[in-house]
Amino acid sequence: MSKILPLTGDHAASESMRQINPDVVAAYPITPATEIVMSFSQIVANGLADTEMVPVESEHSAMSACVGASASGVRTMTATSSQGLALMWEVLYIAAGMRLPIIMHCVNRALSAPINIHGDHSDGMGARDTGWIQIYCENAQEVYEMGIFAVRVAEHKDIMLPVMVNQDGFITSHAIEGVKMFEDADVKKFVGEYVPNMPLLDVKNPVTFGPIDLQDYYFEHKFQQAQAMRDSKKRIVELFAEFNKFSGKKYELVEQYKMEDAEIAILALSSTCGTTRVVVNELREKGIKAGMIKIRVFRPFPMDEVAAACKNLKALAVLDRADTCSGEGGAVFGDVCTAIYNLNEKKVPAINYVYGLGGRDIDEAQIKNIFNELVDIAKTGQVKTVLNYSGVRI
Repeated sequence: MSKILPLTGDHAASESMRQINPDVVAAYPITPATEIVMSFSQIVANGLADTEMVPVESEHSAMSACVGASASGVRTMTATSSQGLALMWEVLYIAAGMRLPIIMHCVNRALSAPINIHGDHSDGMGARDTGWIQIYCENAQEVYEMGIFAVRVAEHKDIMLPVMVNQDGFITSHAIEGVKMFEDADVKKFVGEYVPNMPLLDVKNPVTFGPIDLQDYYFEHKFQQAQAMRDSKKRIVELFAEFNKFSGKKYELVEQYKMEDAEIAILALSSTCGTTRVVVNELREKGIKAGMIKIRVFRPFPMDEVAAACKNLKALAVLDRADTCSGEGGAVFGDVCTAIYNLNEKKVPAINYVYGLGGRDIDEAQIKNIFNELVDIAKTGQVKTVLNYSGVRI
């Protein structure tokens, strides 16, 4: 019988790790991800998991240890945030290039400078092209469930790529919610026993990991890696169907809320979707045909699904909780525009809002203001300013 526990996003992650019972966890503490591994280390110390904990001196070492452990043929996990993820940068590419199914909980936090410990998506968006599959979670329940789901994704024989499970720093990671738990035995059955692909320690079938790869083969190997990312979308959809049957949920690459007849919509990731959903309900009561599009899986980017969700809109706002400093808008906006302008016959007027940097709250009033602008754009078909900022003092 399932039970509901009061858990923060961090503790939801550690509870999923307890049920998965990975072979190795190597990590270095950093706010606001510290409590994930701190809590899990207590779980191990209390004999509730038999994981080999590897305390290291930095996040670079943590990911290096994870690479070594995963290459040896064991199920491997870690967690980090912000500067920790930045310090891992070099090794993120190695983990993906070696096709190692490492699971990492990333508690999204602003990057320095200036130093800031609160949540935005600068770290996750900075790592978007490192070759890791990225899942963004709205609340602690999703953190728990996607932590379990990620194992099946990473270890699928047609994928074999690392997975980053993202949640918003403090907003999700330190807020207590009721999280409905699966039975331990059911999780164990769902994730199954890890069967490694060409493990380094199989002495009867010796393999080489990480050799130099020059112009005669490097291109082909990187193409295979990129193709695996592209092909993973189909497998993730199949795994969602299996997970939905297991969990009773309805997870998809892209979630649509009141989009059946929507004329205007906001597209967002993570915890902001909760606030947006409330505003959509209020606008609907006033007769305004508003909707919300929530991207759950950002890498591989669900281009077809995003385009389909937007095809009947009269105006769209894309929210980015990270700025690219390119002058052309955020990373999510760029990918969304590529989808809607290349795959849809009808060109939907789209605007970008950068918001919430350094953990600054986005409230219902800000969301309403964005929708008000969309109402005007829907009437005129004209976009005054493509790149906008919400909640900043200018």
